[in-house]
This record gives sequence, structure tokens and C-alpha cells, in this order.
Amino acid sequence: MPVEEATREKPGALAQEDALRAQMYRFLARLLAAPPDAALLKTVAELEGGETDLGKAMASFGKLAMKSDPVRADQEFHDLFIGVGRGELLPYGSYYLTGFLHEKPLSKLRSDMARLGIARGEERKEPEDHIASLMDIMAGLITGEFGDPAPLADQKEFFEAHISNWASHFFADLEGAKTSVLYAALGSIGRGFMEIEATAFSMS
Repeated sequence: MPVEEATREKPGALAQEDALRAQMYRFLARLLAAPPDAALLKTVAELEGGETDLGKAMASFGKLAMKSDPVRADQEFHDLFIGVGRGELLPYGSYYLTGFLHEKPLSKLRSDMARLGIARGEERKEPEDHIASLMDIMAGLITGEFGDPAPLADQKEFFEAHISNWASHFFADLEGAKTSVLYAALGSIGRGFMEIEATAFSMS
């Protein structure tokens, strides 16, 4: 029996396409929240791409991970997102949309999170409009982490309100950042995935 048919026969199970979408969001969230450790670098180094732009970006990321190590990855992450005073990039929706942190986009996000029953994790120290947090939320909406899996219309509403209006710009900046090597390929992956999601939602 094909995997797709087996999945459909299980009540409440995610369609394979949605499971893969959630996996990609989680993948981006993990690497944007903290630098990869040795185990994750090893896993990433085994990635195989395809002929699509996203597949090629995944393959490139795998090759770069193979040449990297936790020390170099940690330094790159620090230079990009932490720095001395601040990193090269500020991965927050409020900053990309207004030029300042803790502005109206963050307030609207918090309001929508409360409406959807999404609470900020106690381990999170960053504002909720950090790109990693938003990737995590999208994964949770798809998988039903906050209750039942969110209908596609609700996923689209959240994506368009809090992600599509700035995330592609952020990922493009990550691709071109001066201190970005390993993360340049992650930027390509993120930008490509955002384009795929935006196109799919526009057709829904």
C-alpha cells in the first residue's frame, strides 16, 4: 500500500505534504534559534537535493555542513545574530516592517497568538516575532500542536499577516550577509520555501 494511502486511512493523521511542510518549518526554526551542534551538522551533511532551486539549495547546505564544525558554525551564528552589541542581522518582524523593535507588528502577533491559544515558551528569551519563533508557530499550526491542525485558511491568514510580508527579505539578507557562509545556503532554502508557500497559499 502506498504511504499516501496508508496516511489517509489513519484518522487525524497529517497528509504527507503537510508533514513535509511542518518538517521544513521545524528545520528552519531549529537552525535560526541556535547554532547547530555536531549531531545536527552530521545530519545536515547527509542531505540530498533535487533539480529544483530548493533542492539545489538543500544540497549546497549539505556540502557546506560537511566542511563545517560546531565551533565555526557557532561563530557564524554569533556574528550574524548576536555580535558585540548586535549581530549583522536583526531577525525580527517588527524591525523589518518598521525599522524598530517591539513595534505594532509584535503587538498584533501577540494578539493573534492569544486568539489561537499559542503561549510563548518559557525557554524563549527573544520577542515572539523572531523568525525562528514564527517558523515554529507555523509548524505547530500545521501539526495541531495548539489543538486540532489549523485549517488551510487559518494557516494562510497567519502566514500572510506575520511572515510573508518580511521573511523572504530576511532570508535574502541572510544569503548575502558578509559573515554568512553556512547560513547563506540556509537563506537560499528559506527564501525558496517561502516562495513555495506563498504561491501555494495564493492558489488556495
